[in-house]
Amino acid sequence: MTLVETLCDGNGTMKDLRVLNISGNALKSLSTMNRLVTKLSKLTHLDISKNQYSSMPQSCSWPSTLRYLNISRAKLTTISPCLPATLEVLDLSNNDLKDFMLVLPALRELHLSGNKLLSLPSGRLFPNLQTLTVQSNTLNMFDRSDLQSYRRLQDLKAGQNKFVCSCDFVDFLQSAIKGGEDMQLTDGEESYVCDSPLYLQGEPVGRVRLSVVVCRRVLFVSVSCGGALFVGILLCVLLWRLHAFWYLKMMWAWLRAKRSSRRRRRHRDKDCSEELLSYDAFVSYSEKDASWVENFLVPELEGPRERDEDSVNPRSSRSLTLCLHKRDFLPGHWIVDNIMSAMERSRRTVFVLSENFVQSDWCRYELDFSHFQLFDGNASGDAAILILLEPLSKDDIPKRFCKLRKLMSSTTYLEWPQEEERSEEFWRSLRSALRGEEEEDD
Repeated sequence: MTLVETLCDGNGTMKDLRVLNISGNALKSLSTMNRLVTKLSKLTHLDISKNQYSSMPQSCSWPSTLRYLNISRAKLTTISPCLPATLEVLDLSNNDLKDFMLVLPALRELHLSGNKLLSLPSGRLFPNLQTLTVQSNTLNMFDRSDLQSYRRLQDLKAGQNKFVCSCDFVDFLQSAIKGGEDMQLTDGEESYVCDSPLYLQGEPVGRVRLSVVVCRRVLFVSVSCGGALFVGILLCVLLWRLHAFWYLKMMWAWLRAKRSSRRRRRHRDKDCSEELLSYDAFVSYSEKDASWVENFLVPELEGPRERDEDSVNPRSSRSLTLCLHKRDFLPGHWIVDNIMSAMERSRRTVFVLSENFVQSDWCRYELDFSHFQLFDGNASGDAAILILLEPLSKDDIPKRFCKLRKLMSSTTYLEWPQEEERSEEFWRSLRSALRGEEEEDD
């Protein structure tokens, strides 16, 4: 017997029929079904599930009394406006639907389990929806913002999906499991299992514990970077206070220059030539004291002078040769190589000490290095000659020049006299200190 014969083509038969169940048949046309049940004016429940409807017509007419419609397990791939707007319960479970975009203002229950939904349908389509079933789809996640459009939703079944356990999803779902949300998860927390990330795969969402590093990554990175920056600044300030940067810079320059010095010595040894001293003294001074060096020190020591009648040394009248960085350094060479070479070829190093010398910007790089090289522990104290251009105590010397401070405490230094009549004595003492062993040998 065909459906047409059963319903007598809808010609007024079964006019009081309220519930019709014709599930599990071989029906293929929703259009035919729609035409046959239209005249069942009191029909409220229609079950046409487990049939073979592969498509749905764009328009159709249903009894205005229809409230329940079950078209589950029917191989539907799309939904059209053919569905009646009067429905309160709609079951489309176990089809092949990928989305659901139909407005049903009276709908209270929607069953979409066993489809291929990627996301929850918008709650704005169903302003009166109270129960939503979306189990066994391909949902990745959902959160409070997705459910805010469901103004009256009370019952949600969304388990057995491939959930990505993000921080927001885990936080929301655990709150819902504990009853902290407006709606309830009624399919049991064991049906909500993580599919990814890989290290959480198979773990029930209710038992997942994500660290602050994962959930508050921006905050964690910000705090970590801020903390690292603070520690870095604190460390830099500490190193600056302890002059560590200066020591490191000098150590690197000294090691590099030492290598150059050894290469120069090996080269001289190969040539079997004697190492010659070209200068009597290398002069280290502040640029602000350059006028004193150029107008007083250089003319007095390098200029020709008559032999001292009281001196028994015929070389006492010999002019001295000074090495000045502005005048004698080779252009185009690394400054540290110039300093190293000049110091190797000088018998002494003269320090012209003043307030300018010890100020924060008093020293150029090559002078810093010359101090480090001279007091690296290999040079003897008599290789240094200290000239105080103005009254200066060892406490005025920066602490990083610890050996220079110690030398000022243990070595006699020359003071530039304020009285002109004492200047000759100053120059005589300086010449004697510069000649040193040369005069003793004679």
